[in-house]
Amino acid sequence: MENLKFILSGGGTGGHIYPAVAIANELKSRFPDAEFLFVGAKDKMEMQKVPQSGYKIEGLWIAGLQRKLTLQNAMFPFKLIDSLWKSRAIIKKFKPNVVIGTGGFASGPLLQMANMLHIPTVIQEQNSYPGITNKILSKKANKICVAYENLERFFPKEKMILTGNPVRQDLIDIENKKTEAIQYFNLDPNKKTLLVLGGSLGARRVNQLIEKELNHLNALNVQVIWQCGKLYFEDYKKYNSNNVQVLAFIDRMDLVYAATDIVISRAGASSVSELCIVGKPVIFIPSPNVAEDHQTKNAKSIVDKKGALMLKEPELETQFSIVFEALLKDIGKQEQLSNNIKQLALPNATKQIVDEIVSLIKN
Repeated sequence: MENLKFILSGGGTGGHIYPAVAIANELKSRFPDAEFLFVGAKDKMEMQKVPQSGYKIEGLWIAGLQRKLTLQNAMFPFKLIDSLWKSRAIIKKFKPNVVIGTGGFASGPLLQMANMLHIPTVIQEQNSYPGITNKILSKKANKICVAYENLERFFPKEKMILTGNPVRQDLIDIENKKTEAIQYFNLDPNKKTLLVLGGSLGARRVNQLIEKELNHLNALNVQVIWQCGKLYFEDYKKYNSNNVQVLAFIDRMDLVYAATDIVISRAGASSVSELCIVGKPVIFIPSPNVAEDHQTKNAKSIVDKKGALMLKEPELETQFSIVFEALLKDIGKQEQLSNNIKQLALPNATKQIVDEIVSLIKN
């Protein structure tokens, strides 16, 4: 096979960036001489995260439509046309064998132009409810790798492959890391550990809840690892203590999951996939501020199979302390949730997605 070239696009949040990097890493392990280029949205997180992972990236002048009337919305047609032309120039110059999109603003114009230029495209859809960009792109895409069943109403059935979402490979086996994890985070092995995950940027409502509940958690003899997000770290770092660790970001997700007894998490697609693999009891608090309320749908797909609990934001004031305390004291319920969520894991997603990409390479 000649020197292969791949363009990947995914960004805006860690949930779109991480799968793209995981796919690139798997392709690189199979084709060490291949060339890679990422395409992202200027001023978004991918412009830092992708180079940190060792890949080149180019930025498009693109942003999503706001829900209210803004100057940004008025600029959208110009940004879209500019991004389509730049995407065309990037593709013509780089000459990729396959173009892969994992969601985010930049993947729209890039994959649209790749389809127009008759270059094979693969969409990796992380959510149980796809966004409008991927619905449009799916009509021309060659393959659509999905993480949830029953997406036929959104995508052409013959193009869909149920693969799951790419997850960090070091999460596959955390059972034997507990001792290392307790030392790494300097935890008390005799206390239960609660992990709070608000996503890469943080979640204001979840942070407000934990701030309010700290005394209650302390009274329950629970120690807390609280990932509050980089946007909120300055506000909450004052709560660092022997019992509470406030972190902007967690580098060793494998160890934090190994140390944890119960997880409180948003329900972004990547987080849900990771939590299925690590198999810990989870209380999902989905963000209501995302397109088509897809986090609630992601969480519900797990809750419906008795694999997790879910509290919506309006329920937190009255229900959280009751639900959490009941779960903490019910070891049988913890084990049931743990076993059920593990049944939903798809640990070979990255390899399967790359198999589908490889099948499109024209010799």
